[in-house]
Amino acid sequence: MPEVPESGFAALLGGWRQVPGPLAGALATAVRSAVVDGRIPVGTRLPSERALAAALRVSRGTVVTALATLRDAGWLRTRHGSGSAIRLPPSVTGRTAPWSVTEGDGLDLTRAVPAAPHAAYLEASRRAVQRSATLLVDAAEPDAGLPRLRELLADRYSREGLPTRPEQILVTSGARAALTLLADHLADPVRPILVESPTYHGALGVLRRRHTRFAAVPMTSGGWDADRLARTVRAARPALAYVTPDFHNPTGALMPPELRAGVADLAARHDMTVIVDETLRDLDLRDPPGPIPHLAGPGVVTIGSTSKLVWGGLRVGWIRAAASRVRELRLNPLQARLAPPPLEQLIACELLSDPGELLRDRRDRLRAQRDHLAGLLDGAGDWSFTLPPGGLCLWLRLHGADARTVATRAAGLGLRLSPGPVFSADGTLTRHLRIPFTGTPEILTRAVGLLARAVSG
Repeated sequence: MPEVPESGFAALLGGWRQVPGPLAGALATAVRSAVVDGRIPVGTRLPSERALAAALRVSRGTVVTALATLRDAGWLRTRHGSGSAIRLPPSVTGRTAPWSVTEGDGLDLTRAVPAAPHAAYLEASRRAVQRSATLLVDAAEPDAGLPRLRELLADRYSREGLPTRPEQILVTSGARAALTLLADHLADPVRPILVESPTYHGALGVLRRRHTRFAAVPMTSGGWDADRLARTVRAARPALAYVTPDFHNPTGALMPPELRAGVADLAARHDMTVIVDETLRDLDLRDPPGPIPHLAGPGVVTIGSTSKLVWGGLRVGWIRAAASRVRELRLNPLQARLAPPPLEQLIACELLSDPGELLRDRRDRLRAQRDHLAGLLDGAGDWSFTLPPGGLCLWLRLHGADARTVATRAAGLGLRLSPGPVFSADGTLTRHLRIPFTGTPEILTRAVGLLARAVSG
C-alpha cells in the first residue's frame, strides 16, 4: 500500500485550519475530502499519530480524535502493528446515487444517474487489465468495437428474441455518442425530427444541434397515444423519430407490444428512421420482471449503453442496425471520435458477460427506493403521479404550482430539481417535475420534505 510521508501530508489537506470549529473535526473533514477528490488514494497508509501531530503542528490528542472520527465512520482501517489505511466506507460504496448528488451544498436531484457497483466494477477492471496484454501489441485504432464485445451484445439481442450478428453492432462512447453519430448521418435539414413530449433532455440537446424542427407527440398519464402518434407522422413527415419505449425517461412508461409493431409499420410506410433508445431497458422494476419485445423493423435503429445498468463513467454504448448501415456509419468521420478506448470495452465485456447478480441488486435497490418515494408522495393534494414500472424517476404533476417557480424555491432550500420544460421540445410541461429515486430512503425523505416546503411557498 502507498504511504504518505509526514512532510507531504499537510500539503494534501489544503487550508483545513481555516475551517471554523474544533481542529479535530476540521482535520477529519479535510482527510475525507482529500480522499473523495483523489489527493489521498484509497489504500494509503497514514503516518503514525505522533508523526502526524508533528507534521500538522497540532497536539497528538487532536490527531487521535480526528482519526477516531474517521475510523468510526468507516474511512480508516486500523490493524495492530500495521497502522491505519484509508478506505471507503460501505455508506459510500454501497449507495445507488453518486456521492456528488447527496454531498456538499444540499441535494442535487437534477441528475437521474446511478453510482457504480463499486466492488463489481473494481474486480471487472482488474480482470480487464489482465486481459489487455494482447491489445497492447496492436495499434488499437478506432474501429467498430472489440470483437468480443460485439459478440456479447449480438448474443444478448438474440437471446431476447431479436436475432443479431456481430456485424450489426457498432460500439460507441455512450448512448449520446451513438445518437450524435446517427443524427449526423441521418438527419434531414428539411424534414423534422419526431420526439416524445416529455423526452430525455440530453437527447434534445444533441438533436437541436442539427438545426432542424421538432414534431412533438405528447405523452399522457398512461403513456403513448397511438392515434396522435400516427397523425403526427402522417402530417409532419419526419425523417427521424427518437423514442424511448422501455421505461421512458422521464415518465417510466413501458410501450405495449402492439404499439411497438405500429411504430415499426409507420417507419416502413413513411420513409422514417426510428432511433430506439434502450438505455433504461434493464431497469425493469416489476416484480418479477417480465419479457419485453424489442421495437424492431427495417426502419428501426437501436441504441443502448452501460450507463444505467453499470455507471455513467463507463463510456460504452452501441448501435444495433442493419449490417449495411453499420458499414456506412463506420465511414462517417465522426465515428472515430465517438469510439471508446479499448480498456473500457474490456471492462464492459467483464461486466456484461454475466450481469445477473449486478442486475438483480440494482433492480431490488431501485424498486425499494421507488416504493419509498411513492409512499412519501402518495395522498398529498399538491401533486399526483403514476407509479412507473421501471426506470429511475417519478414524473410528478403539480396541482396549481408552476414547476420553474417550485424548482427555484427548492434550490433556495438546498434541493435542486429539474422542471418539466427541460424535457420539452417547445417549453411546455410547466406543471411537472422529474424526481429521481436513486437516493437512499433517508435522502428521499429529506428531498420530499424540502419539496413540500417549496410547493407551499
